[in-house]
Amino acid sequence: MTEQLSADDWIKEGLKALAKSGFTALKADPLAKSMSVSRGSFYWHFADLAAFHTAVLKRWREIAAEQIIADVEADSDDPLKALLRRTFGARLDLERAVRNWAAFDVAAQGAVRAIDRRRLDYIEALLKKRGLEPAAAQARAQILYWTFLGFALSAAPVPPARLQGLLDELLRMVTA
Repeated sequence: MTEQLSADDWIKEGLKALAKSGFTALKADPLAKSMSVSRGSFYWHFADLAAFHTAVLKRWREIAAEQIIADVEADSDDPLKALLRRTFGARLDLERAVRNWAAFDVAAQGAVRAIDRRRLDYIEALLKKRGLEPAAAQARAQILYWTFLGFALSAAPVPPARLQGLLDELLRMVTA
């Protein structure tokens, strides 16, 4: 690369490496090598590896919750249905990688807890908008989220037509 890299370039490369190879790939040397630059560029943007990890986790929270929520709200008259299609239809390598990282790292655990809370609160709000009582909305949001986590962590491929049928049934179950 002949142009100067930004912190954002490093974070994007970190997210790719994390999704592909896991959290042990989040080191200056292998990332610099994959970007064909010296690791000095890394340390120009990040004080240390912990600062880089913090930035990667922050970006993950942005793309795995806030961006999805904003897109769902902007693009659909039925946000819950759109959320199910979007999240269950997505590649979830990064989700699995961050959750694996959280088993070994306190900062990653904090990021996972924060995103879990944000997602649960959002799902609960969507269910309340559909007329569910607060206690039912909270319980069904938790069940729906556990379903998503099981799906995400299983990494089992599901043919698109079958997935759509499962999502339709899941939507009926949680909104009935």
